[in-house]
Amino acid sequence: MTQRLRRHQKRASRRSRRRETIRALRAQGRYGPGLHEVLPALVLVALAVCGIVAGLAEAYRVLGTGALAGGLALLSLVTAAVVRHNRPLARRRLGYYTPEEIADLDVEGLALAVSRMLRRDGWRALARPDAQGLPRVRARDRLGRRLEVAFRPVAEPLPGEEAPTRSVRPVSSGPHLRLVVHRGTFSRRDVQWARRQGGIQLIDGPRLRLWAHGTPLHHLTEVP
Repeated sequence: MTQRLRRHQKRASRRSRRRETIRALRAQGRYGPGLHEVLPALVLVALAVCGIVAGLAEAYRVLGTGALAGGLALLSLVTAAVVRHNRPLARRRLGYYTPEEIADLDVEGLALAVSRMLRRDGWRALARPDAQGLPRVRARDRLGRRLEVAFRPVAEPLPGEEAPTRSVRPVSSGPHLRLVVHRGTFSRRDVQWARRQGGIQLIDGPRLRLWAHGTPLHHLTEVP
């Protein structure tokens, strides 16, 4: 019994060490996903390929060679567009970021990312520092509404504990909307400050990641 228990403990110890090794390799990006993690995606890809082949075959049977050629041309265009869209550099230029990419940005890089995300949502945006040298993004939409974005680095107070300076513009140009973007979590004090100021929307880490993934800004805030 003692020898059997020792063998069982050795096997358990080896399994534990193997799990720890795999966990460390995955954290370093040097170990791929397991079969159970990729199997659903593989099944979906197989179903999609079978559906496309079946559709092309039916189009050829009903409409002839022209329909088959047209379908293949359309498929190649869609594939090329998807590949270009998912290339990291092209994807970021279009305003789409992964959570890891957002986490790796400094404040200036985050300002550039937010300006791209605003352009993706239909705003004309420009990232440039304010008079104090702090990163800011200023944007305008087709209706003439103006938006100013300030950024809160981790563990620092909200900018000056006051609203970003309003630009002197005619009232007819529309309301001046303001955002404060933070990759972390706003405290209750931060939320109360924003309510006292009025007209300020807070974008915390979870909302920022959704926005970077492609969710439009007006779905995440009260910005119309």
